[in-house]
Amino acid sequence: MTDQKLPPFIQPGERVVLFDGVCKLCNGWVRFLIRHDPQQRIRLASVQSVQGQALLAWFGLPTEQFDTMAYIEEGELLVRSDAVLRILAQLPGLWRFLALLRVIPRPVRDWCYDRIALNRYRLFGRYDSCLLPNADHARRFLQD
Repeated sequence: MTDQKLPPFIQPGERVVLFDGVCKLCNGWVRFLIRHDPQQRIRLASVQSVQGQALLAWFGLPTEQFDTMAYIEEGELLVRSDAVLRILAQLPGLWRFLALLRVIPRPVRDWCYDRIALNRYRLFGRYDSCLLPNADHARRFLQD
């Protein structure tokens, strides 16, 4: 893929996770990724950020209320369970074996994913605003 066809803010070869920055479950997932991605192969952007909003718009996704996590790799967008499983496949060690769950039919995986996503605020809570990355993790987030 040429640079001109890459989504905004993404450099060639970058992998990006878009997440809900006010969701406590989503922020826990981000902390998990930071901890288990020592090679820093995965970049991050909240859907509420300028970068997240631009990426959602690039892919024709809703920018006001986005109820899933998205993963972008080589200009390809994955959402819901496909995104989670592709991300797990990028992690070292035993985590990558969880990607074998893709043998479960997508409708079943996505149904389970949707039950959690639709109830995430009620089950896990939410922050009043997006949490800012600390200085150690700031380089993991997409920048202007």
